[in-house]
Amino acid sequence: MKYIFTAHGHPNILATHRTTLEITKDSELTTRGNCVVAVAADFSLERIRELIQNCDRIKLTITVAGMKDEITAAPNRSYSSDTELVLRKGDFLSDRTLGTRAGKAAADLKRGMIDALKSGNMAATITIDVL
Repeated sequence: MKYIFTAHGHPNILATHRTTLEITKDSELTTRGNCVVAVAADFSLERIRELIQNCDRIKLTITVAGMKDEITAAPNRSYSSDTELVLRKGDFLSDRTLGTRAGKAAADLKRGMIDALKSGNMAATITIDVL
């Protein structure tokens, strides 16, 4: 099973955070949000919650301008944010945490892909797969 949604780039994307990665529905971004890799996402909380309820691992794939990167994580079945989706390398849980023990954070993503997202309103396809 998988779920696909879209998000967009923004000139203020830094993607330099070493322990977290965030995708947000917000359309604006300041440089303080250094874990954010995409904005203006159109994900459905209900669809994501349905998807992650009965799995042990998830894989999030970000595809931009023909480039892609993949991150695996343990799903947080208590995920409940309708505006933000966060993957964390550690075990910290909050309502925004979709997954913990992630294999990558924002700083680990392919720089060419991040540069494409920084170039403006570049569209990204985000896929969440159950493993």
